[in-house]
Amino acid sequence: MIRIGILGCGRIGQVHAGTLNGMDNAKVVTVSDFMPAAADKLAKTCNADVRTTDEIIACHDIDAVVIGTPTDTHFDIIKAAAQAGKAIFCEKPVDMSANNIRQLIGVVKSSGVAFFTAFNRRFDPNFANVQKRIIAGEIGSVEIVTILSRDPSPPPISYIKSSGGIFRDMMIHDFDMARFMLGEDPISIFAVGSALVDPAIGEAGDVDTAAVTLTTASGKICQISNSRRATYGYDQRVEVHGSGGMLRAANILENSVDIATADGFCAAPTMNFFLERYKAAYRIEMQTFVAHLSDKSISIPSIDDGLRAQIMADGAAKSLETGLPVHLDF
Repeated sequence: MIRIGILGCGRIGQVHAGTLNGMDNAKVVTVSDFMPAAADKLAKTCNADVRTTDEIIACHDIDAVVIGTPTDTHFDIIKAAAQAGKAIFCEKPVDMSANNIRQLIGVVKSSGVAFFTAFNRRFDPNFANVQKRIIAGEIGSVEIVTILSRDPSPPPISYIKSSGGIFRDMMIHDFDMARFMLGEDPISIFAVGSALVDPAIGEAGDVDTAAVTLTTASGKICQISNSRRATYGYDQRVEVHGSGGMLRAANILENSVDIATADGFCAAPTMNFFLERYKAAYRIEMQTFVAHLSDKSISIPSIDDGLRAQIMADGAAKSLETGLPVHLDF
């Protein structure tokens, strides 16, 4: 039985606790949150106790921690947890600083603990199916990947100001997905962006509409499109074109029923929230983390994957600032 402590009892902590509650080989033993009411509520749901983060890291009855706290707390928590020999499941981004992540890689490797960077979209059944079929050679050699990610509406300006920007907060998932689908790291990135959804986002120093082009050493291309607004719901699509064909993962709709009238065909709306759209992915990623703790041959997104996505996000931000392509040095 893997004994787990949940650090952060907000939405994502609740999602992961829900998955763990349904597993036979893992158990939530304790939780922590800077808001006592949130910790108490989740503890009751999990039949767990409430401790401080420091207590959870130091105690001997915990094998692993799930870090769902604000990003600016990750560095200290990861360092302490690794040094205490705790396996780590960490929400993205690992840290806003690539240099900080490099320091943490040294600590994690010297401690020998398992580290899972929570790029949940790798575990979406449809996206995972695309990647599996790419590897199987069904479309030949990959030539161009297109990733579209659009939120129904922007987050509050208060969040925008502390998010690190659209590339580090939102597109970072797509950077990992690009590597996942391309099968190799890009060496160049070029970004454009505008504040078209809400002028206040631009005043806060960010953009809400962005596009990026990535190029690999072999010449493969990836195009990523992000928007903080999609009037029709949560838009999450991937298309991979290769020398022998194309694979495409479409949006997940609320239901699969179409209606046809004299006005034409009409389908259901897309899922309207990321927790709904990626419900299966969140469940599978946590199950994979727990399985990895017993069988290290099971592949997981590592802290190095977190670093590479962060370097790409930094490169995109620099490209947007300078108007020039940026070489990516991993």
